[in-house]
Amino acid sequence: MKRQNQSSVFDFILLGFSNFPELQRQLFWVFLVDYLVTLLGNAIIIAVISLEQSFHVPMYLFLLNLSLVEVGFSAVIMPEMLVVLSSEKTTITFAGCFSQMYFILLFGGTECFLLGAMAYDRFAAICHPLSYPVTMNKRVFLNLVMFSWVSGITVATVQTSWVFSFPFCGNNEINHLFCETPPVLELACADTFLFEIYAFTGTILIVMVPFVLILLSYIRILFAILKMPSTTGRQKAFSTCASHLTSVTLFYGTASMTYLQPKSGYAPETKKLMSLAYTLLTPLLNPLIYSLRNSEMKKVLLKVWRRKVDLHTF
Repeated sequence: MKRQNQSSVFDFILLGFSNFPELQRQLFWVFLVDYLVTLLGNAIIIAVISLEQSFHVPMYLFLLNLSLVEVGFSAVIMPEMLVVLSSEKTTITFAGCFSQMYFILLFGGTECFLLGAMAYDRFAAICHPLSYPVTMNKRVFLNLVMFSWVSGITVATVQTSWVFSFPFCGNNEINHLFCETPPVLELACADTFLFEIYAFTGTILIVMVPFVLILLSYIRILFAILKMPSTTGRQKAFSTCASHLTSVTLFYGTASMTYLQPKSGYAPETKKLMSLAYTLLTPLLNPLIYSLRNSEMKKVLLKVWRRKVDLHTF
């Protein structure tokens, strides 16, 4: 984007944790393992739900979409992050930075709405079991999934296009691990006040509103759990809800802290850690929380494993 009287930026340099070279080397192996486990865990969920006919119901199909989002999220961020951690400075092209930011926002926005839809699904199933087949019929399910993906695409298109419409001149060093909106925006040599108002409003609508709805859904679910006659059932349901809420709070909490104030006064290293919480941990934790704590999913996984063992035996 060449502009007169300004030295235009045609590529960016991702600094990562270049001030801590020893830490970078150690983090490389940690993040590589995290990436591989995330891909494997989510790929297993996608395969099991796709192949198992009994799992073709809203609860598991929502989970399948969440796993697709997590795979996309990790694939967009982690390879570039590993390159950054394996060198002192990594150059990324203007188009590459645009693409990475676009898909981060697409998958992040989709996940915000998808987690809200999943909480509503559980609320309808637990609190209103008799009307659940009508409340969450095929049409409602498809509308919720389509709304989540279309919303993610819309958010990504508007926000990325706006950020990269600003002129970038002079310094091209992004003090971050990947092309995320706040650190890129700091390099813009123009007034970004209107964008910051949009970012604040957008974060309230896209992050905070679904988060509040999820909390309200789980409060109703917890009240329903407390009415259960079985103590064991109550403990199991409460444990599952607590795990879901932990993952949801981690994702929405760190995402809102990052995007509510794009030019906030947090130290660069603090911003990096907050970004890692929702880009690194939640894609890893979600397969564990939403599937391995699910008895039906574990039964199917064991059944598939036994089949594999039997085939090798014979």
